[in-house]
Amino acid sequence: MTTTLTQRYITATTKNLGAASESDVRAELEGSIADAIDARVEQGIERADAERAVLTELGDPALLAAGYADRSLHLIGPRHYLTWLRLLVILLAIVPSITFIGAALVESFSNDSIGEIIAAGITMSLSAAVHVAFWVTVLFAVLERLGATTRGRWNVDRLPDHPRSNVDRANSVASLAGLTLLAVAVCWDTFAGFARLNAEPIAILNPDLWPWAISGLFTLIAAQAVLSVRILTVGRWTTRMAIINTTLAILFMSLIATLLGRGELINPELVLAAIDAGASTDIVRVLALVSGLATVGFASWSIAIGWRGTANSTNRQPAGSSAA
Repeated sequence: MTTTLTQRYITATTKNLGAASESDVRAELEGSIADAIDARVEQGIERADAERAVLTELGDPALLAAGYADRSLHLIGPRHYLTWLRLLVILLAIVPSITFIGAALVESFSNDSIGEIIAAGITMSLSAAVHVAFWVTVLFAVLERLGATTRGRWNVDRLPDHPRSNVDRANSVASLAGLTLLAVAVCWDTFAGFARLNAEPIAILNPDLWPWAISGLFTLIAAQAVLSVRILTVGRWTTRMAIINTTLAILFMSLIATLLGRGELINPELVLAAIDAGASTDIVRVLALVSGLATVGFASWSIAIGWRGTANSTNRQPAGSSAA
């Protein structure tokens, strides 16, 4: 076959295919295009017009090549789209609002202008919204390219409980708000400092905790946030979620208690400044003890919330259904 348009079309289709399939696809296209042109010529159509009509009917060669290579041309396909959309809507409804509150609160410590405080909150919330949309989309685009599944095949067991627990939803939203504020506070303390020493900002947390201990803390915060989003998506607690929540709470409690016990959590400069200002070492120890007890209490409360939610979800389920 020597037709210029046909050869150009076939070359455009096969140029990005692997060497193993290029020759097969070329041969297949040459045969099918020739047959289609001959069929139109037999109907009385000029060969040049028949060739144009056949190639136009085949469509964009890049699209045809994607079909041969089984390569998707969409960023997020129908397999992941609904999960992506649900997660994105939840995160965009929560994260920017929490970020606005956190940023405005942090800005209020160093700025008396209400306009600048609101502007800082809006700027940070918009930035958070962009980051959420970008990174969630990137994650699902990667899953699409890897061929991974997010939730498997749908079945009736995935229908949400009726009615959904408003307590579970409220606890998850409160958890996300607290986690966001904690992350913002840690970052602000590191880079701006919550305390003041000789009119200079100073961090409350020990700077030596960076990067490993703080990275561990942020990992726990991120894992807990993912769990909270999962609870919002599913609409109830499960036994597996309660186990994960318990594990994260114990790890958080262990990290903070270990750092407190070693005297490595609080900035030593701040402790020495407090002692120089007249605070006794006993007061410092008592504050450390109270902080440790508060951490244990918070972890215990978080664990109790998870198992109580699991028990409530189990009681709401019809007989014969699984809570796991």
